[in-house]
Amino acid sequence: MSHDRLARIRQLNRARFKRHTGIYPETFTHMELVLDERERSKRKPGRPAALHIGKQLLLTLEFWREYRTFAHLGHDWNIHETTVQRTVERVETALIQSGAFRLPGRTSLTQEQNVFQILAVDAAETRCERPTRSQRVSAARRNDIP
Repeated sequence: MSHDRLARIRQLNRARFKRHTGIYPETFTHMELVLDERERSKRKPGRPAALHIGKQLLLTLEFWREYRTFAHLGHDWNIHETTVQRTVERVETALIQSGAFRLPGRTSLTQEQNVFQILAVDAAETRCERPTRSQRVSAARRNDIP
């Protein structure tokens, strides 16, 4: 299914490609070349990736564009959600380090905008009104309580 998705996306015209992925086909190809170059420059390649470079890039673009959960993307791409997370992080890092694209740093991509509000609470200690010992005992001895 994921192979068909990449093939279908590549067949779209320029405007529809941009609408679907958020970037133009030329930029997609350039990003693929950067990722491919990074992959070839590894000294120890390690375990082969679950998805090839084009699919990894498309997966990352879908995450950026649609902001779906890793679990949903993993289900659609037939891979585990942690694999999706590692793939997105690896692609982001490679594209940022290349310097060829105007992407914010990782902290900007992952950092949420926090808005702080100040809330004043009067937390002064006051004695809690409790029944006296004799009132507690007398309440327990009443027979008129059903």
